[in-house]
Amino acid sequence: MAAASVQPPLNPRAAAHSLAVPTSNTQSLRDMRIDTSGPSLRAMFLRAVDPSRPASWSAAVADLLSSGDPVAALAVFAAALRANPAALRPALPPAFRAAAAATSLAAGRQLHLLALRSGLFPSDPFSASALLHMYHHCSRPFDARKAFDEIPSPNPVIITAMASGYVRNNLLLPSLALFRTLLVSGSAMAVDEAAALVAFSASARVSDRGITASLHALIAKIGLDVDAGVVNTMLDAYAKGGGRDLGAARKVFDAMDKDVVSWNSMIALYAQNGLSAEALRLYGNMLNVGGGIRCNAVTFSAVLLACAHAGTIQNGKRIHNQVVRMGLEENVYVGTSVVDMYSKCGRVEMARKAFEKIKKKNVLSWSAMITGYGMHGHGQQALDVFNEMKRSGQNPNYITFISVLAACSHAGLLDKGRYWYKTMKKEFGIEPGVEHLGCMVDLLGRAGCLDEAYGLIKEMKIKPDAALWGALLSACRIHKNVELAEISAKRLFELDTTNCGYYVLLSNIYAEAGMWKDVERMRVLVKTRGIEKPPGYSSVELKGKTHVFYVGDNIHPQHKEIYSYLGKLLETMQEAGYVPNTSSVLHDLDEEEKESAVCIHSEKLAVAFALMNQVPGSIIHVIKNLRVCTDCHTAIKFISRISGREIIVRDLQRFHHFKDGSCSCGDYW
Repeated sequence: MAAASVQPPLNPRAAAHSLAVPTSNTQSLRDMRIDTSGPSLRAMFLRAVDPSRPASWSAAVADLLSSGDPVAALAVFAAALRANPAALRPALPPAFRAAAAATSLAAGRQLHLLALRSGLFPSDPFSASALLHMYHHCSRPFDARKAFDEIPSPNPVIITAMASGYVRNNLLLPSLALFRTLLVSGSAMAVDEAAALVAFSASARVSDRGITASLHALIAKIGLDVDAGVVNTMLDAYAKGGGRDLGAARKVFDAMDKDVVSWNSMIALYAQNGLSAEALRLYGNMLNVGGGIRCNAVTFSAVLLACAHAGTIQNGKRIHNQVVRMGLEENVYVGTSVVDMYSKCGRVEMARKAFEKIKKKNVLSWSAMITGYGMHGHGQQALDVFNEMKRSGQNPNYITFISVLAACSHAGLLDKGRYWYKTMKKEFGIEPGVEHLGCMVDLLGRAGCLDEAYGLIKEMKIKPDAALWGALLSACRIHKNVELAEISAKRLFELDTTNCGYYVLLSNIYAEAGMWKDVERMRVLVKTRGIEKPPGYSSVELKGKTHVFYVGDNIHPQHKEIYSYLGKLLETMQEAGYVPNTSSVLHDLDEEEKESAVCIHSEKLAVAFALMNQVPGSIIHVIKNLRVCTDCHTAIKFISRISGREIIVRDLQRFHHFKDGSCSCGDYW
């Protein structure tokens, strides 16, 4: 066909509505016409594309797609069909991928029909693979499966494409089932790097952690454990498997040729599992390894997460300074991590400053700032940020409303919490989930509306989880409702039989009610079920080093000085009106022994150490791995008033800001 008869897409934007997003599913590709005004543009196109060569058309479609313009790529494909029908075979696969990139199911179906009529599907493997890719990217995995089943003998590339599409659409077990079909083919060569990547991506998101270990053994057997991409994806799968897979992941990491992705994955693995010291230590090793390995945004996000978990503000500040030096403070992902770190280290004002530095805030950035204010009891400030978010044009999502309702809960904003709980569905179309219900139960419990909270749980369409019943049990402790506490505890013992915290909390409720026989019954139940209580500890950071204290600690180098200082402090506190609360001491001891037992709790030791060693007037920040006990909570209120110091305690439940003899939690936790 002569060049003069070609209709080249010199104005591809004009063709956007004609192919990429057709107005009708019956519109023909061959009937499409494009505005080609402009002789200079026509000349440029004719120099770039030889209409007589099918490969030239295919390259034009692929180039436009790779440049990020799938609409223009589809327009070029339409022109190719009119100019040279022989261009169909080479140009069809990139055209399918253009339809996928544009998420145009209508265009994709037309291409599918064209492939059937021309015989390129299912006979041509390149077109077949691209067709599956298109349906998966248009969120039609079952249409993809129907097409896949029409392919007589799919090769490994096609099987991998189908498995990859399943992962994209969160159909993980079908994806792994397809991977198994490659294995039973009897040829180890059937499993290549692409197939292994897909398999590990699927295994990272399933609950059966043995799958990752099995895949690891397989890829080692066939020699793919030297491929950096495969090993990095395997590390990610181990990371998402939790602490049980840490040892295996570290062995892989130590043996591999590491790139920045490998370092990031391993650091994130430690950080996500609460092993902050290991994450920070590995980060230090990364800085010293050389070989062109440089930190990037992902590195800083992982390390900041480690600082957030540990509450190590000094380390967090140092990482933040490195972020600023590298010009990443405005990066939305790093910036959000900085906000999260400062919030969890008790510095919500610094979190707000970091938040303001983020240029293009996304929904996670806004949610992180709302959470930051909320977790410190600043409910109104959290709602102000939420309103600011809506004014900016950013729509709240499921996570945002968890942050909003949690902020209302921590601040005791009952009416506003009720309002936003109803509005999230009515105005924004977001169905409340178990997390939102958990916030409402906590909010209602704080307000003493225990029957309403219990009614909300009973009316749930979804099964209540341990967090919901735990929130109700905590409310029962505050409001001394033994009957409802027993109902909540019974459900908790069924849902999480090994969590000692629930048994201890119910025991404390019995103890405060003077029901000592039930206290003993709980003690025996814990023992007979073989449940072990994790040792409680408190930590405090001093000059970049974390000091850890256990109840009755006599290991710390300064333990003698700490007990001496604490003894004098307790005398001053008692003169000010402090009376040790021994009601939750579960041992059958006399009153003097009970007072001694509560006076050596780890929280008091950590606070005393900080008062002795930190700069006068500085904020004391203590991390407690369990719920802070009633007596320590009361004692630290007295200490904050006597010392004139602000003390922040982050326990398992929430933040406690002690200042001038009061706590931000309002004595509800």
